[in-house]
Order: sequence, then C-alpha cells, then structure tokens
Amino acid sequence: MTARITRRGLLVGTSALLASSAAIGGPRRPAFVRAEAMRFAHEGAPYRVAGTNMWYAAYLGADAPVGDRDRLKRELDRLAALDVNNIRILGSSELSPLRNSVRPTFRDRTPKFNEALLRGLDHALAEMGQRGMTAVIYLTNFWEWSGGMMTYLYWTNGGRYIDMNDPGHPWPEFPDMASDFYGQAAAVKMFDDYVRAVVGRRNTVTGRLYRDDPAIMSWQLANEPRPGGSEEAGRRHMAAYLAWIGATARLIKSLDPHHMVSTGSEGTQGCINDAQCVVDAHSSPSVDYVTAHIWPQNWSWADPNDLAGTWPTVERNTRDYIGQQLAIARRLNKPLVIEEFGFPRDGGSFDPGTPTTYKDRFYQLIYAAVLDSVRSGGPLQGSNFWGWGGEGRAQHADHRFVRGDTRYVGDPPHEPQGWYSVFDVDASTQAVIRDYASASKAAPAQSAKGERG
Repeated sequence: MTARITRRGLLVGTSALLASSAAIGGPRRPAFVRAEAMRFAHEGAPYRVAGTNMWYAAYLGADAPVGDRDRLKRELDRLAALDVNNIRILGSSELSPLRNSVRPTFRDRTPKFNEALLRGLDHALAEMGQRGMTAVIYLTNFWEWSGGMMTYLYWTNGGRYIDMNDPGHPWPEFPDMASDFYGQAAAVKMFDDYVRAVVGRRNTVTGRLYRDDPAIMSWQLANEPRPGGSEEAGRRHMAAYLAWIGATARLIKSLDPHHMVSTGSEGTQGCINDAQCVVDAHSSPSVDYVTAHIWPQNWSWADPNDLAGTWPTVERNTRDYIGQQLAIARRLNKPLVIEEFGFPRDGGSFDPGTPTTYKDRFYQLIYAAVLDSVRSGGPLQGSNFWGWGGEGRAQHADHRFVRGDTRYVGDPPHEPQGWYSVFDVDASTQAVIRDYASASKAAPAQSAKGERG
C-alpha cells in the first residue's frame, strides 16, 4: 500500500519530507509483499493471507457486455467487510474449441490481445488497491475452462486436442496430453509473448506500470500446472515441466523484479503424489513461496450425500495432506499458502443460503491449521477459499453455465454453478471467514523457530 500524506501532515512536515526525498533521490517506492524465509512481510509487519478466489474479477471490470463494474465494487466491498485481504484472479484465457471454456477470452492465436478484458483487469486491480487488497494473477491454466495449455497446443500442433471428460478419451488422457505443453517450443513462445504483454502492462486506470503496483502480491505461472495426469506421463514430462517453471519464473522476474512469483501448484496431489516433485518445482530462487490446494470431494474423501459419515476421512486426510505440504515448505525454507480449498453444502445442494454445516467445519479445519502455523512460526502463512460467488446466481435450473451467462459465481464454467461458491446470503460461512481473518491479523509475529519476532 502506498504511503498517504494528510493535508495536516503535509503542512507540518513539508521541509522534512523534501529533505528526505532529496537524500534518497526522490519519493520512496511503494512497499510490496515479499517472502522472508518462511513468512511474508509488508512494510515491516507480518503479512498473513486471508483470501478468496474470484476468477471472474477482470470480466466484471470490463467495459463490455460481460462486465459489471458496479457489481465489482459491491463484491469487493463485501469482501473488505470480511477483512479479506487477497484475491486470486484469472489473468488470461485462450479462445478454444474445448467444451465449457469461457468466452470471451483475453487472447486468440494472434498477437493482438483483448484490450477490453485487459482493461477489466486494470479496473479490478485499481479497485482492489483502493481497498488495500492484493491480487494473485494466474497467467494460464492447466485445465480446459479458460482454454489453457491444451489450447496453446491446439494452436501449434495442427489443430489436435482432447476435450476433458470425453468418453472417447477417458482420464488421464486429457492431463497427459496437456502436459505436452512444457516441451513444445512454439506453444511456450506464444505463452511467453502473452506474459511479456501482461506483466509489462501499464494500468489504464491508475497510470501505473503493473511492476510498480502494490495491489499485486504475486504473478502465478498457471492454475494447477501438473507434469502429467498419470505417473508415466509425469515422469516423461518432468524435466520439461521443471525447466518451464524455472524459465517462466525467471522471465517474470526479469520483467518485474518487485513482485513475488508462485507456481499455482496443488502440492503433491498435482505432482504425481511425489514430494520431491513439489520440492523441485519450488526450488528455483525465482519462485518465492509454495502453494497447495485441497479438494475433498474431488479427491473422493467426501461423499456429498453422506458428509457426516465421510467427515472422519476428510478430517484425517486433510490434516495429513497439510502436514506433507508443511514438511515440503520447511525443506525449502519458504512460505506456504493453501490457495484453493472448497467443500460442498449439506446434501450436495448448489443453492445459495442452503445449510453449510460441514462446509463451515471444513473451513474451520483449514483456518485452524493456518493459525496454528502463524502462531508457532511455521511456514503456512495463509489461505484462499474457493470461491466468492457474492450476488452471482446460476442462470439455469440445472446449475450449468452456458456461454453468454454473465451472473458469474465462484465456480468456473465447467462446474455446477454454486458447487463451491460462498454467496452473499451465506451468513454462517461468512462468519467463519471473518473470524479467521480477524484472528490472522491479530496473531503475534513469530520467528521461524516459534520465538517472538
């Protein structure tokens, strides 16, 4: 957050301010969130992530039929009232033949990018900055819902692709093919060109270069990049996967030395269940912190029709999974953020306001792990729930997204609309979020050894 000078302060301290500016060669630069060993810091104080995911923020910010800037402001005000300080957002999408992929997109296969959506990103960052929030911006996607890596392959391999959940190409054929991306020079070059354009952009609202914007916490290489779906494909692509992470992180740092870089990894679940894969993926000096995602229903720990009966498995596996990621972060001496986690409503409902007994309990489980870590000097320094739906609502009785829908919820286009969303009427879940954010902010600073910092 940039320093603000009141009129009274300006009148009283003008001469001292001018002398200070002259001594350092001009006004001081804005402070950025940075990693210091296993903690984040901002302006000399600990920075704990009390965040959410809101993939559609740039879409709301667009001055286009898909946009709604007034709603963007309302949603950010709601989140600010919950003390949410960080929002993970989509910063790319690729025009794709894949089913359930979003339209419009930030880019097609040409080097001319969609200025309306990029200006939507400008507006989202400007509004977040006014509220003291920071953004994590992911620059492509391993999955199909925003085009992603499969689309870069489609553009450069003569038009071949696999649709996710195509019965003719059962799991894990989609992720195995998507992971070809890392070793395809033409596809990676197209992606790099987009990275240069976005990271090097000047915000049309604030006039500030993105690299100088304290509203950005981190650039993220991709949403959930994996070396493969199967272990065989993961091993085959591992060298290219790790090389791509290192090269892309260095590229971003060369364009923007002020902001952190993160991978967007799910953790061991997204790295062929191999801790060494995660360690290697986060070992580059250009990767500042470790990420993890936790999805109990998607990973078959939770049965939405029997949440009570499967809760013990959810609790045990979640604790074990967090423990594995903590051990990895300690090995790396870097902070850890659980930047995606979600849980179904009671009975598997998708409707706003329906009971969230076990969802709230799952959020509390995640938040307790974060608070235990920050209070004891551990590496887990925050979390982002998935995802903020706010006043958005499913537009169809079957809760399916149809291209052209603009009442965005937290769930992306390939998922039931309302599956994991937190809506503006979900009072009990919001109370859990607010309590965590308040406790996170109040937790005392600790050294990495658990001593008072």
